[in-house]
Amino acid sequence: MTVGIDTLKTRRSLTIDGKSYDYFSLAALAEQGHPGVAKLPFSLKVLLENLLRYQDERTVAVSDVKSLADWQPAQAEREIAYRPARVLMQDFTGVPAVVDLAAMRDAIHNLGGDPQKINPLSPVDLVIDHSVMVDAYGSAQSFDDNVKLEFERNNERYAFLRWGQTAFNNFRVVPPGTGICHQVNVEYLAQVVWTADEQGKTVAYPDTCVGTDSHTTMVNGLAVLGWGVGGIEAESSMLGQPVSMLVPEVVGFKLTGKAPEGVTATDIVLTVTQMLRKLGVVGKFVEFFGPGLANMSLADRATIANMAPEYGATCGFFPVDAETIRYLSFTGRDPSRVKLVEAYAKAQGMWRDESTPDPVFSTVLELDLGSVEPSLAGPKRPQDRVVLKDAKGSFAKTFAESGVAAARKVPVEGKNYELTDGDVVIAAITSCTNTSNPSVLVAAGLVAKKAVERGLTAKPWVKTSLAPGSQVVTDYLAAAGLTPYLDKLGFNLVGYGCTTCIGNSGPLDEPIAAAVEKGDLMVAAVLSGNRNFEGRISPHVKANYLASPPLVVAYALAGSMNVDVTTEPLGTGSDGRAVYLKDLWPTNAEIQQAVDAALTPAMFKNRYGNVFHGPDQWRSIETAEGETYKWDSGSTYVQNPPYFVGMPKAAPETLSDISQARVLALLGDSITTDHISPAGSIKKDSPGGSYLLEHQVRPLDFNSYGARRGNHEVMMRGTFANIRLKNEMVEGVSGGWTRYQPSGEQMFIYDACMRYKAEGTPLVIFAGKEYGTGSSRDWAAKGTVLLGVKAVIAESFERIHRSNLVGMGVLPLQFKDGMTRQSLGLDGSEVVDIIGVAAGLKPRMDVDVAITKADGSRQVVKVLCRVDTLDEVEYYRHGGILQYVLRSLMSA
Repeated sequence: MTVGIDTLKTRRSLTIDGKSYDYFSLAALAEQGHPGVAKLPFSLKVLLENLLRYQDERTVAVSDVKSLADWQPAQAEREIAYRPARVLMQDFTGVPAVVDLAAMRDAIHNLGGDPQKINPLSPVDLVIDHSVMVDAYGSAQSFDDNVKLEFERNNERYAFLRWGQTAFNNFRVVPPGTGICHQVNVEYLAQVVWTADEQGKTVAYPDTCVGTDSHTTMVNGLAVLGWGVGGIEAESSMLGQPVSMLVPEVVGFKLTGKAPEGVTATDIVLTVTQMLRKLGVVGKFVEFFGPGLANMSLADRATIANMAPEYGATCGFFPVDAETIRYLSFTGRDPSRVKLVEAYAKAQGMWRDESTPDPVFSTVLELDLGSVEPSLAGPKRPQDRVVLKDAKGSFAKTFAESGVAAARKVPVEGKNYELTDGDVVIAAITSCTNTSNPSVLVAAGLVAKKAVERGLTAKPWVKTSLAPGSQVVTDYLAAAGLTPYLDKLGFNLVGYGCTTCIGNSGPLDEPIAAAVEKGDLMVAAVLSGNRNFEGRISPHVKANYLASPPLVVAYALAGSMNVDVTTEPLGTGSDGRAVYLKDLWPTNAEIQQAVDAALTPAMFKNRYGNVFHGPDQWRSIETAEGETYKWDSGSTYVQNPPYFVGMPKAAPETLSDISQARVLALLGDSITTDHISPAGSIKKDSPGGSYLLEHQVRPLDFNSYGARRGNHEVMMRGTFANIRLKNEMVEGVSGGWTRYQPSGEQMFIYDACMRYKAEGTPLVIFAGKEYGTGSSRDWAAKGTVLLGVKAVIAESFERIHRSNLVGMGVLPLQFKDGMTRQSLGLDGSEVVDIIGVAAGLKPRMDVDVAITKADGSRQVVKVLCRVDTLDEVEYYRHGGILQYVLRSLMSA
């Protein structure tokens, strides 16, 4: 870290246990004629301190600092340069980032520069947590079997990451089998107040981060400002470039009251998600305040912060208070650091207690926690909350809308039961949203205990799994005596990491899958994750519901969405009597008593004392050495990407318009990065599968797209290949299909793109609202550019994906004045020209789009260019952010 020039003279010091810390004082800034600092939202105070510390009159001007200090809810958006303290990665999104760093080392070497200039300048932690799949389940061997398969499948990737761990400075890797990045971040990595040595002084400042996973926001529950960015932005940040952002609106979410008996943190977050989605908070900060915070544990706060991407906000921030301090101490943080956090927060006006005046917000929303009801969300979107008592009727409505007249029954081969529409075939307690929260995990264990004691079992067609976010979870479940009961119901440990809601649910048992396919059944999954988009959880499951861990157990017992679990029996006990959910559900007092007895600070110290050590399989991996990577042309996991091929040392002085482009796809509303980016399993008859077969990879060893993100050849073949994608150019067909023009021939999108590329034909995509919703997947942008798409024209964009498109040199354009692809009468046969870029690109300027139809008629419409900032103009001029950074480092 290199601080700025302190033009405003706000550098002060405080002393903790005899040690002096310098800091940049917001109170001192307020005294210079900016009294509004005291009433700023806490999240904006973090941004303000960042500007104050880095003010240098080059990237951060005094006027930037003063403008934010005097922030008003209705003021015009202003661009700022923000530098987070550190970067967090998971392996799915982290591997391609490290691949790009390795490629940049090659490129700078080929251009005559020093490869050692390519090094993270900010601390980077990569947690390997997204590669475990639920192949084995329901037995004591499940964990060992899945770990063995994980290392067999991912040896090339893991060897590459071990090379990166030794080749790059300021880069740490948390090995497989440790936990999910967000939970490791909350329980260990995050410090709330960060420190760095600067010219003989120790400087204290807020812990902030960006992450290559959209659920990086979970750490907001610990008062650490962080959010998900694309791998492209993360690479730029760790190479010393500021994150260019617009000062956001801040929505205040006031919490009052206390959750009633039987309501979990999951129910609260699903309610919050529905409310904020309805309000519309894309591109905004959400900050929680109010007396209800006093009744909310840190784990509950982290649960709510985790789902910020689902409610659409950049972050969901909770300020520092006594609960923050309690949690830091309990999880084994250094006592002197805990003292520093409290002293620093109080000195900076970042401390919340009952006497703290409410900040001034752009908008305020309010929730009485006492009004929250038990809920699920589904069957396709996390914001579609369904009150538990209405879940049966909600599924019935969804099923009726499918056009099938009556529920179908299919005998399961070799079994003595049938499978029916509405049956739950996956019940997964999966990491991320909920497994950081002991109360809901213990509640699940208590439900399991009572169910086993009554003689209940999970239905035989349900694939059950427990994939916690850290090893601490299994420690306290064991200490509470609950593990045997979860095991008895099939919720055996399957791995530590992200499984079901990333699409790593693994295959259904063959007879179950065959019955689903034979009857084209609408079966269901119930999971404790945060994502349930169509086609994501399993290719066989059409209805996916988010729920609390104890409800996941309940639905495993019921086995069907056609059961009203609030009034109908979950099963018959060993005494022949019906057993209801109310018979199994623990009281809040029971849950708290079990948590207090089982969870200890020693568990965190023991588990995180050797967090970078890893299992024997990790330590025994052989890896190459050297400052540049020795690429293996035969690898199907890691390849040198083509971003820098033929790149000149200098960027072009002028840009070009896009001429004679063809339409690749016409897409509807809410096209997610799951629809765009390759995810889940690789089908044998897909372009990605064909590539692997050509490289002698057996279908059994295909692994997932996520695991192969380091190979652009696989990934570009899987871009726009989601089985649920609906391209309006190809009626009646779902999946990665298009029509090649002008012949109108139907073919795979990848095959059409390669034909267009051979002809030198640029491509455009037209879409509806919220294009790019979902995870911060850089491959949704990388795959788009590698396929030859030059522009995406949509009604609106999700924040991260729009930024990623610019970062890869793709032009995002937005319809104006209610115009849509439908109002223009597009069918995909058109030729498109984008005019005005060559004349000089400016942020948020209007450009002309000329559309020539097959009959020769031509229409010119104005659209808004969503290159939003001056920095983004530079990125686009250079061909992308990686090229911009590389050229900057070459000339440094």
